[in-house]
Parts: sequence; C-alpha cells; structure tokens
Amino acid sequence: MTDAPTGELLARAREVLRTHPVVDGHNDLPWALREQVTYDIDRRDIAVDQSATLHTDIPRLRAGGVGAQFWSVYVSTELAGDAAVSACLEQIDVVRRLVDRYPGELRLAASADEVEAARADGRIASLMGAEGGHSIANSLATLRALHRLGVRYMTLTHNDNTDWADSATDEPRHGGLTAFGEEVVREMNRVGMLVDLSHVAPATMRHALRVTEAPVVFSHSSARAMCDHPRNIPDDVLEMLPANGGVAMATFVPKFVLPAAVAWTAEADEYMSARGLDPFGADDEAVRARRAFEEANPRPRATAATVADHLDHMREVAGIDHIGIGGDFDGTPFTPEDLADVAGYPHLVAELLGRGWSEEDLARLLWGNALRVLRDAESAAREVAARRGPSIATIEQLDGPASPPE
Repeated sequence: MTDAPTGELLARAREVLRTHPVVDGHNDLPWALREQVTYDIDRRDIAVDQSATLHTDIPRLRAGGVGAQFWSVYVSTELAGDAAVSACLEQIDVVRRLVDRYPGELRLAASADEVEAARADGRIASLMGAEGGHSIANSLATLRALHRLGVRYMTLTHNDNTDWADSATDEPRHGGLTAFGEEVVREMNRVGMLVDLSHVAPATMRHALRVTEAPVVFSHSSARAMCDHPRNIPDDVLEMLPANGGVAMATFVPKFVLPAAVAWTAEADEYMSARGLDPFGADDEAVRARRAFEEANPRPRATAATVADHLDHMREVAGIDHIGIGGDFDGTPFTPEDLADVAGYPHLVAELLGRGWSEEDLARLLWGNALRVLRDAESAAREVAARRGPSIATIEQLDGPASPPE
C-alpha cells in the first residue's frame, strides 16, 4: 500500500485515462432509477449533478474517464417467472431511453466495434448486462430475445440459486450447474453473450469454465485471498482464466474488498432488516436509515489502495491480460473514501501508477482486456453458430420434473 497519491500522480492518471478510458463492467443505475423514481428520468436528469442521490451522472462519468459502461439490467430475486422477465425488459427500456435522451453523450453499443466507434465519436459506449439468470425464467428463447435487445452478458445467478446454477451466497443445491445450466452456457456461447461468473458459487465457476467455449467475465468480483467473502474469486479459479481467455473485473464494494467491513456490513444489514427495510434498497427511507446507522457506528473505510491490493494480487495470479474494473456503483450503499462515485477512477489509476504500473499495464486493465473479451466472444459465437443451431431444450427435458417445494 502506498501513501495517498500526489497531485502529480493524479495529473498523470487523468492523462492516462484520456488515452485509455475505463470500460467498467457493472453499474446499477437502472435499478436505482426504478427504486428512486420508478423510471421517471425527468426526476433524475443525469446531464446534471445527481450526487445527492446517485453515484452516477454524465458529468461525473466524464470526470472519471469512463469510455464504456456495462449498465446492469438487474432484477431482484424476489421476482420470478414472467415478473422477472418483465422487470428485465423494463431495465433494458430505461437504458435505451437514457441513450435516446442524451445522444450527444451516450451511444448504445452491442459489439466491440460499436464500442470503438462510440469512443471515436466522443460518446460513452453503453452496453447492457443482465444480472441474475432467473431473468430468463428457464427459457432459452428468452435468453436469445435478451441478446437481440442488446444484452451482452448474463450473470448466471444473483444472491440466490437459480433452478439450474448455485449462487455464492445460498446453500448449495446443484453442485455447480445442472444439465440445463450447461445448456444455458452453451447457448450463451452460440449467440455471443458473455458468461458472467460474479455472484456464482466456486463450484459453478469451475463448472462453467469446463463447459464454455468462449471467454468468461467476472463483471464485479475481487480476490478471495485478499478478503474472504463468498462473492470473491478463489485463486484456483483466477489461475484458470489465462487458458480460458476471460477477465476478472475487480469491484469497489467495501464489504467485498476490506475484511473489517464484512462484519460491519452484517450488522448494518441486520439493523435494516429489523426495521422492515431492504438492506440493498435505494429508496429514500432506506438511504436515511443506513446513514443513521453509519453515524452511530462508523464504518471501516476502504480506499483506492484497498482495491489496488486486490488488483495487484489478481494480476499476480491471473496475469495482466485477465483483469479489469467493475465498480458496482449505484448497486452498493457504501463506497471507498476516494472512489465515492464514478468520478473516482483517477484515484485508483494514480494509486497503481504509484505502485509502478506502466501505461501499457493500465491500458490493458482499463480498456484493452474488456474489448478483447468482447471480440473473442463474438468470434467464438460465429464458430459455434456454424456448428449448431438454436437450442430448444427445456429444463424439464434436461433436469427432469421440478422438485416439490420443501
């Protein structure tokens, strides 16, 4: 860990970001807009400062050097079946409405070439990733429909198991993937949708890596060796990424990067639940309650140096070509001190410069690795699609009848 970056390092960091902007793997602005204003984007005009309520707006994206953003079209696991599908479509709709509203700043992108074209035109490339495999309601046709609408990765689970994959934060049920889960991975390969292994159990990570014919991503996960939280990536999985060609994108969420924050967060979540509030809620009442808890119980403070410790470790284990950044802004109530919002990326880059990372290293971390994975997934999809057509398999055919509820 280095001392706080100097003004000179920050100036160098901003210069690096002008040449090599950030491709960020995960931002939950769409769900925050749902929770706060039921998608009324007139009430959250992100062309102007929204720091009172959001981590994200266009001026701060520009200040942070963000060149491409994967917007998470997340759906809570409280929703299932058709309700989950509808909510995912609403998330996609708000991303598209934001792009339409700010055409001089944002541009929808569904391929590596479109990301590059958006950057060349001075726009922030806007990609979409579905967070939680329950969003397809066990339907491969729905998976294909989401891809046609522009979704370019899907996180196989969120905090709870799906019917076909185990989550990192639920009791193991499948031992990784079921037969249908394997078919989901294969169909994602065929259409060119990246398999996102954030949130999944280590057994699911390893199983998916055995099945996939394309590179995977971890859109927002850090190193378990540095912070022993089940949402993080074990070293043996990081070691598998070079052979797969995938990328692990380190997140900034304090409870995933700072060991002292793990216990504190559990206490905060209990405080919220006891008051009938969603610990992850973005509504005004939930925000006020979290702030009250924090005032009475000062939280352990993560910093850019904390995140850099994870990146140093991930680089050592997986290699410089297999790491990236996925901040998870607007998907977490707490952020590191000097990575408070999307304007904070220069602080992380300055920290890495102070540790001796070269501009070439940073070019791969910030931009190059994510673009390579997109291109490789597109190439793999062309090859796979030439060998097989769309799968019409059902979960009942592959996994048998659903077990009765306990």
